[in-house]
Amino acid sequence: MTGAREGPADPAATRVGSRTAGRDRASSAAPPAPAPARGATVRHWSVRAALPLSLVLWLLSLRAVPLDRMGDLGLLQVLPPLFWIAAALLTLGFCLALSDRRTHSAWLTGYVFGLIALLHATPTLLYPTLRYSWAWKHLAVIDAMLRHGGEVPNADKFSIYNDWPGFFQLNALFLRATGLDSAVGYAAWAPAFANALLLAPLLLLYRSVTRDRRLAWGAVWTFYVCSWVGQDYFAPQTFAFLLFMTVIAVLFRQLPTSALPRPDPRRRKGWPPALLAGVVVLVAAIVVSHPLTPLMLISALVALSLPRRNRRAALPVLAAAVVLTALWDTTVARSYISVHITNLVRSLVQPDENLASGLASTGNAAPGQILLSWVDRGLSAAVIVLAVAAFVVRPWTRRTGLPLLAVAPIPLLAANAYGGEMLFRAYLFALPAVAFLVAALLLPSGARQHAWRPLFVYPVFLALLGGLVFGYYGKEAVNRFTADEVAAARYVTDHAPPGATIVTLTSDVPGLDLNYEEHRRIQLAHQSTKDTERLVRHPLAGVTAFLYGSTEQRPAYIVLSRAQDMNNYLSGTLPADISARMQAAMANAPGFTRVYADEHAVVYRYVTPPPDGGTP
Repeated sequence: MTGAREGPADPAATRVGSRTAGRDRASSAAPPAPAPARGATVRHWSVRAALPLSLVLWLLSLRAVPLDRMGDLGLLQVLPPLFWIAAALLTLGFCLALSDRRTHSAWLTGYVFGLIALLHATPTLLYPTLRYSWAWKHLAVIDAMLRHGGEVPNADKFSIYNDWPGFFQLNALFLRATGLDSAVGYAAWAPAFANALLLAPLLLLYRSVTRDRRLAWGAVWTFYVCSWVGQDYFAPQTFAFLLFMTVIAVLFRQLPTSALPRPDPRRRKGWPPALLAGVVVLVAAIVVSHPLTPLMLISALVALSLPRRNRRAALPVLAAAVVLTALWDTTVARSYISVHITNLVRSLVQPDENLASGLASTGNAAPGQILLSWVDRGLSAAVIVLAVAAFVVRPWTRRTGLPLLAVAPIPLLAANAYGGEMLFRAYLFALPAVAFLVAALLLPSGARQHAWRPLFVYPVFLALLGGLVFGYYGKEAVNRFTADEVAAARYVTDHAPPGATIVTLTSDVPGLDLNYEEHRRIQLAHQSTKDTERLVRHPLAGVTAFLYGSTEQRPAYIVLSRAQDMNNYLSGTLPADISARMQAAMANAPGFTRVYADEHAVVYRYVTPPPDGGTP
């Protein structure tokens, strides 16, 4: 009897209550040696010191960042060394927290929120205006839907938002309820807020396939330091991806491969009705908000339904997703689907071109952008290679269902180019599963794992973080807008009468889409090759080719600005000096009048001169 009590603890008890068993053994054994106790104490307090210290250093690093010096590599060129020290210290503190089993989950949560703040709140804190031209475009859509009480007439290229209005109508409802005039105040915080909300479904997903806390939190960190695509701004994609992850996470909890305890045997008979109804509501919200995400969800559900054991849980959700998507696409979104169905069919027989469309051509790009492109590709390739290695050397991961989720976007990658972005979207939707596989390779689960092993992955986490910032910060010279650029766009939208033509080089003008249903927009960089070649050879002729017929009642406005110039320089779409040449040509040309000018933007108004050359 005595020998039995003094023998090794039961393996199950060790797995469930290792902390308690450790205390019991420590109480009956000799006092620990001073060195290990001192090391554990140092690690314990280091975890608690590194987080606040790194956040203080981060905030101090943002005091005087010379934003006007951004060039080929965006923020990477102007962030001070203190910022990178803060990032390295934050990563070290997180690895120390993983290595100490006594670390409370609240500290791990704090480190992840600290990483989200450092990565995604930095541009918001630095910039005086909302970042990213597409976010400004979405503000314009919300404003138009508020003014028209729903569907916006004469939307032209914006008509797609009438067909998938969920995100915009939700924001419109919020503005009505709160009395706010615009979403611009909170839209700037969308990246940080969306990533913070994403933590809950990520943790639910990972805790559904493992009981190893270190592995689950390591997978969370891996996801955030590999998510370089930047689909987290104020957009329907961000909203729909958050809902997608919530549906997948709740589904994984119902799968028989879930690692969570199942005390209720009724779960084996299928979904609880209330929970299934809630999931169907989330699926419906995805369907009405974004054209691509429902297809990604269906592809993921089909993949998860392949194992017979998963079908009781996956098939009801799959059926709901298919029915709701089909109903929406054949009714509300029918106008868009009918117009683009030909392109979809053509894409089905050109899978190689769909893949190549996501690999941006760098022939005329700035040197920094070429480097950025290769770093992005290298990071993506490294993540995929590590995930494949985990699939091979960690056989238990094959039973989790995550490998199926990782490969689910591949059919859509082969089926459609999605405007050249399908490769990036496929990476985004595969990343939650891929991140777990990478973490499983770096942080093997099991009782034999050395307590200090998480420190061995510190260089890997730093390398992944370094690759992330290239893709996420490398184009900030274009994504950032000055107050002058916002003022120039506001001048045009305030003065342009209905029917006016608004001409820009690119789409990088913040707020110029306001009242888009009343104006005709022309982006010279996106015209035919013949038109862009004429613009380069003869700037005045290249502009006026789109302006004939402009009158006092329906004039044209030509907007040139810093961000457009930077876009042309970085991408090489048009010569970097095209804006200066256009201004020189328009300065004394008949019909052109400069009506607005400041340091970062200039606006010309054009009315077609009368045939006799008199004053129009």
